[in-house]
Amino acid sequence: MELRTSRTLLHYVEHGAGRPVLVLHGAGVDHREAEGCIEPAFAGADRFRRIYPDLPGMGRTAADGLDSAEDVVAVLCEFADRVAGGEPCLIVAHSAGAHFALGMAARRPAAVVGLALICPLLPNVRDVPQHRIIVGSGELGDETFRDYFVVQTPEMLERYERLVVPGMQLADEEAMERIGERWELALEVPFEGPALILVGRLDATVGYAAALDLAHRWSRATVVVSDGAGHALPHEKPELLRVLLQDWLKRCE
Repeated sequence: MELRTSRTLLHYVEHGAGRPVLVLHGAGVDHREAEGCIEPAFAGADRFRRIYPDLPGMGRTAADGLDSAEDVVAVLCEFADRVAGGEPCLIVAHSAGAHFALGMAARRPAAVVGLALICPLLPNVRDVPQHRIIVGSGELGDETFRDYFVVQTPEMLERYERLVVPGMQLADEEAMERIGERWELALEVPFEGPALILVGRLDATVGYAAALDLAHRWSRATVVVSDGAGHALPHEKPELLRVLLQDWLKRCE
């Protein structure tokens, strides 16, 4: 499916009907990674319409004329308004997608009623651990797989090749670099709705220390640091993700 905003044409897929849930993937992939990880967590939650866009510069969404994270947030706010018919959304987001989700919530607080952030990219990233493999020999897959997953099994490699690699092959590296040079967003406003923050203790991309800061600032946040997971937590801890997202959905209702 496609929806044209004032700045670009967004490609997206959706499932189900009911309250709109916008699901934002991370950098360098497309909607297929988020869809493959998040859809199983919605099993039995049939009152939600899950909407998975390709972020600008990734998948089948172009980023021509977009030069900053602020531009991306503006596009996503317009997309959310139009695809949801003006109804407030819940947002589930991974990594860089969480950065954009926070920007949307800061600019349009009444339009975002719940946030679930998984391994979020935050402005004050610090204390990032070195990458460490906890399962596997470190010989499976390509270098990107070995640097992304801490659980390196044939099952994880199959998920990587099916859900991650196809989006990587479509990424507009030039556009991502251009936007990345102006990635900062003003995110000072605390979020007051039901929130979930799920991070991996072994996340060598964004760490987990910055995410813990939100536990003190957001009065309605469930914050979980998962042992045995890294930045690929949605792949490595699917059952934990399902349980926590189901709890978050109940709180949002």
